[in-house]
Amino acid sequence: MTAQQLPLYSQYMNNGFLLNPAMAGYDGYTSFNITTRKQWVGFQNSPLTYSVSGQTRLLRKSYRIVNRPVKDNKYKPSTKGRVGLGGFVFNDINGLVSRTGVQFAYAYHIYFYESQLSFGLAGQLFQYKIDNDRITTFFDGDPTVESDLNIVAFIPDANFGVFWTSPTFFMGFSANQLLQSPLKLGSDVLSEFKMLRHYYFMGGYRFIGFQSGFDLEPSFLLKSTEQFLPQADIALKLYYQTDYWVGLSYRTSGSLSAMFGVRKERMYLGYAYDYALSSIRKYNFGSHEVFVSLKFGSNARRYRWLNRY
Repeated sequence: MTAQQLPLYSQYMNNGFLLNPAMAGYDGYTSFNITTRKQWVGFQNSPLTYSVSGQTRLLRKSYRIVNRPVKDNKYKPSTKGRVGLGGFVFNDINGLVSRTGVQFAYAYHIYFYESQLSFGLAGQLFQYKIDNDRITTFFDGDPTVESDLNIVAFIPDANFGVFWTSPTFFMGFSANQLLQSPLKLGSDVLSEFKMLRHYYFMGGYRFIGFQSGFDLEPSFLLKSTEQFLPQADIALKLYYQTDYWVGLSYRTSGSLSAMFGVRKERMYLGYAYDYALSSIRKYNFGSHEVFVSLKFGSNARRYRWLNRY
């Protein structure tokens, strides 16, 4: 299977947790995010993705004595604030195929001087479904749609990630679909189908105070499978007082993305428009991506959250 298996995200750093489980709670916020993306608007059966996610950081508590009967008291320490938890549900529709599932992630964060190294592991379960009612064939007796074809399969999988961040710099690596679970759809012709392992490598640097009130952030996202078909997103974003941002991104598969966003207190809203540079642009009206986020906690940019744990 060489077609697209996992969804694209143009605004990957606004909710990098969707790609890297190590980012669960990395910034100290408790956040809730909704992301939706419609690719190639106007193109029949084009990809459509929805996701709803949440993540948090477990707060540090002081040591305490737990009272038990018969003087069996216990001096019990609690978490030191290094644990992040997160999860999301998603629905990814691509042609006649849909993937609907849930993922839960555990992250562990290690402090260094003005920086943090994070590790994450996630378990995932999703339903892989084929819309059998809309299948058409070019000839009778097509072996891929024979009578024993299962149109629904439930697939477990796992993801792993590492993420390093500081007030100005970030870098991360993740591997998704580690188990490369087979798609047991019942047909002998489809017996070799499986979920491919995907790799993501991202990084960026923020030039704080680039101009008065402005920050500048170049970043990149490199994606590939074990078939080594790499694709890169190269982006540049300009922030104004952390409340407004605009950006431009180039994807090596042949598209440009324009992004903008705004923050109002705890709410973040972002939009991206992708314009294809290939001949497919003649048949669609571009791709649209919107995210809405609510974040609760102190200002992560100044890393004040480190004092909370």
